[in-house]
Amino acid sequence: MRLLLVEDDDHVAAALSAVLARHGFDVVHARNGEEALQALLPGKTAPFGVVLLDLGLPDQDGYEVCGKIRKRGSTPVIMVTARADVRSRIHGLNLGADDYVVKPYDTGELIARIHAVIRRPPSGAAEGPADSELRLGSVRIELPTRQVSVDGSTIQLTRKEFDLLALLAQRPGVVFRREQIISEVWRTSWEGTGRTLEVHVASLRSKLHMPALIETVRGVGYRLVAPGV
Repeated sequence: MRLLLVEDDDHVAAALSAVLARHGFDVVHARNGEEALQALLPGKTAPFGVVLLDLGLPDQDGYEVCGKIRKRGSTPVIMVTARADVRSRIHGLNLGADDYVVKPYDTGELIARIHAVIRRPPSGAAEGPADSELRLGSVRIELPTRQVSVDGSTIQLTRKEFDLLALLAQRPGVVFRREQIISEVWRTSWEGTGRTLEVHVASLRSKLHMPALIETVRGVGYRLVAPGV
């Protein structure tokens, strides 16, 4: 698996590249946003399986780089940031990031996050019968094409956001435990993923403009509140 590491600190990049190499990744290092975007040009090199993107870049804001990467294709992007507030994380997800890791991080957690994002099929991959879809009031979820629309308008979701919404929507009104969601969507039992789940729920509420659609069941998990449920 080829991995593009976007990191301006050579010492950090060298240490992280060594760890990633031991886990089977072929790491390409980009020191700034422009180098990263050039490396991702179609046909220039073999495709990357994931991009590990530090937000503190010298030439342009990491959020801007993430947005450009997402416009060019569906390569999974994991943001690495020291910005721990929820608003910053939601902003990253809105731009198309698939996940984020907050500094300082444990390398074991980072490896688990990388494997979680590359484990899922790319957006648009068929996953079931051509007519498989879920309808919840004005929300339409097309499982084969991984498309979501509200009142006919397409909503751009990341892979994890789609998987989370689809999971909850399959059983409206039923409470899903946090551990169950993390296991099925992130394919891990990593304890640090709990905060990631909270941010993805907040991002879904924001993107769908339906804050009451996903209800927090305190101390247990989440449930989708569809009309009539």
